[in-house]
Amino acid sequence: MGIFSSIKDAIFGKKAVAATPAAPAAPNPVGSALDAATSAMAAAPPPAEVDVDAILTAEAAGKDLNWRTSIVDLMKLLGIDSSLANRKELATELGYTGDLDGSAEMNIWLHKAVMRELAANGGKVPADLTD
Repeated sequence: MGIFSSIKDAIFGKKAVAATPAAPAAPNPVGSALDAATSAMAAAPPPAEVDVDAILTAEAAGKDLNWRTSIVDLMKLLGIDSSLANRKELATELGYTGDLDGSAEMNIWLHKAVMRELAANGGKVPADLTD
Protein backbone atom coordinates (compact mmCIF):
# COMPACT_ATOMS: atom_id res chain seq x y z
CA MET A 1 0.00 0.00 0.00
CA GLY A 2 1.40 3.36 -1.01
CA ILE A 3 1.37 6.73 0.71
CA PHE A 4 -1.55 7.97 -1.42
CA SER A 5 -3.58 4.90 -0.41
CA SER A 6 -2.92 5.78 3.24
CA ILE A 7 -4.12 9.34 2.62
CA LYS A 8 -7.23 8.15 0.79
CA ASP A 9 -8.01 5.55 3.47
CA ALA A 10 -7.64 8.14 6.23
CA ILE A 11 -10.12 10.47 4.52
CA PHE A 12 -12.56 8.04 2.93
CA GLY A 13 -12.46 5.47 5.70
CA LYS A 14 -11.84 1.78 5.29
CA LYS A 15 -15.51 1.05 4.52
CA ALA A 16 -15.56 3.36 1.49
CA VAL A 17 -12.44 1.71 0.12
CA ALA A 18 -13.65 -1.86 0.57
CA ALA A 19 -15.53 -3.30 -2.36
CA THR A 20 -19.26 -3.55 -1.91
CA PRO A 21 -20.42 -7.11 -2.50
CA ALA A 22 -22.71 -7.32 -5.50
CA ALA A 23 -26.22 -8.63 -5.06
CA PRO A 24 -26.62 -12.09 -6.56
CA ALA A 25 -27.93 -11.90 -10.09
CA ALA A 26 -31.22 -13.54 -10.93
CA PRO A 27 -30.73 -16.67 -12.98
CA ASN A 28 -31.01 -16.00 -16.67
CA PRO A 29 -31.45 -19.25 -18.57
CA VAL A 30 -31.07 -17.50 -21.93
CA GLY A 31 -28.22 -15.08 -21.09
CA SER A 32 -24.55 -15.77 -20.65
CA ALA A 33 -22.38 -15.42 -17.56
CA LEU A 34 -21.30 -12.04 -18.92
CA ASP A 35 -24.94 -10.89 -18.99
CA ALA A 36 -25.33 -11.94 -15.35
CA ALA A 37 -22.15 -10.13 -14.31
CA THR A 38 -23.18 -6.99 -16.19
CA SER A 39 -26.61 -7.07 -14.54
CA ALA A 40 -25.05 -7.44 -11.09
CA MET A 41 -22.74 -4.48 -11.72
CA ALA A 42 -25.62 -2.34 -12.98
CA ALA A 43 -27.67 -3.18 -9.88
CA ALA A 44 -24.91 -2.09 -7.50
CA PRO A 45 -25.31 1.50 -6.30
CA PRO A 46 -22.59 3.93 -7.39
CA PRO A 47 -20.05 4.78 -4.68
CA ALA A 48 -21.07 7.77 -2.58
CA GLU A 49 -19.07 10.95 -3.12
CA VAL A 50 -16.93 11.81 -0.11
CA ASP A 51 -16.81 15.51 0.87
CA VAL A 52 -13.05 15.85 1.37
CA ASP A 53 -13.26 19.54 2.31
CA ALA A 54 -15.86 18.95 5.03
CA ILE A 55 -14.02 15.96 6.49
CA LEU A 56 -10.65 17.72 6.64
CA THR A 57 -12.11 20.99 7.91
CA ALA A 58 -13.85 19.14 10.75
CA GLU A 59 -10.71 17.17 11.56
CA ALA A 60 -8.59 20.35 11.61
CA ALA A 61 -10.90 22.23 14.00
CA GLY A 62 -8.83 23.58 16.87
CA LYS A 63 -5.53 22.52 15.29
CA ASP A 64 -2.95 24.90 13.88
CA LEU A 65 -2.55 23.09 10.56
CA ASN A 66 -2.98 24.64 7.12
CA TRP A 67 -4.04 21.49 5.24
CA ARG A 68 -5.52 23.56 2.38
CA THR A 69 -2.09 24.57 1.05
CA SER A 70 0.51 22.46 2.84
CA ILE A 71 1.15 18.80 2.01
CA VAL A 72 3.10 18.51 5.27
CA ASP A 73 0.15 19.82 7.32
CA LEU A 74 -2.28 17.62 5.38
CA MET A 75 -0.23 14.53 6.15
CA LYS A 76 0.15 15.54 9.82
CA LEU A 77 -3.61 16.09 10.09
CA LEU A 78 -4.19 12.55 8.83
CA GLY A 79 -1.59 11.02 11.15
CA ILE A 80 0.76 10.13 8.29
CA ASP A 81 4.52 10.63 8.55
CA SER A 82 5.29 13.85 6.62
CA SER A 83 9.04 13.28 6.45
CA LEU A 84 10.96 14.15 3.30
CA ALA A 85 11.43 10.43 2.61
CA ASN A 86 7.66 9.86 2.64
CA ARG A 87 7.02 12.96 0.51
CA LYS A 88 9.63 11.72 -1.98
CA GLU A 89 7.87 8.35 -2.09
CA LEU A 90 4.49 10.07 -2.60
CA ALA A 91 5.95 12.27 -5.36
CA THR A 92 7.33 9.22 -7.15
CA GLU A 93 4.02 7.38 -6.72
CA LEU A 94 2.07 10.29 -8.24
CA GLY A 95 4.49 10.84 -11.14
CA TYR A 96 6.41 13.97 -10.11
CA THR A 97 9.26 14.56 -12.57
CA GLY A 98 11.13 17.41 -10.84
CA ASP A 99 13.90 17.23 -8.27
CA LEU A 100 12.94 15.23 -5.18
CA ASP A 101 14.49 17.78 -2.85
CA GLY A 102 11.55 18.83 -0.70
CA SER A 103 11.41 22.22 -2.39
CA ALA A 104 8.38 24.47 -2.21
CA GLU A 105 7.75 23.61 -5.88
CA MET A 106 7.65 19.87 -5.11
CA ASN A 107 5.44 20.35 -2.05
CA ILE A 108 2.94 22.58 -3.88
CA TRP A 109 2.80 20.08 -6.75
CA LEU A 110 2.27 17.23 -4.29
CA HIS A 111 -0.62 18.97 -2.55
CA LYS A 112 -2.41 19.69 -5.86
CA ALA A 113 -1.73 16.16 -7.14
CA VAL A 114 -3.13 14.59 -3.97
CA MET A 115 -6.26 16.72 -4.21
CA ARG A 116 -6.70 15.81 -7.90
CA GLU A 117 -6.27 12.11 -7.10
CA LEU A 118 -8.80 12.32 -4.27
CA ALA A 119 -11.26 13.93 -6.70
CA ALA A 120 -10.57 11.23 -9.29
CA ASN A 121 -11.29 8.56 -6.67
CA GLY A 122 -14.72 9.79 -5.61
CA GLY A 123 -13.83 12.74 -3.43
CA LYS A 124 -15.64 16.06 -3.60
CA VAL A 125 -12.78 18.57 -3.68
CA PRO A 126 -13.18 22.33 -4.27
CA ALA A 127 -11.73 23.44 -7.62
CA ASP A 128 -9.34 25.90 -5.96
CA LEU A 129 -7.57 22.97 -4.29
CA THR A 130 -7.00 21.06 -7.51
CA ASP A 131 -5.71 23.70 -9.93
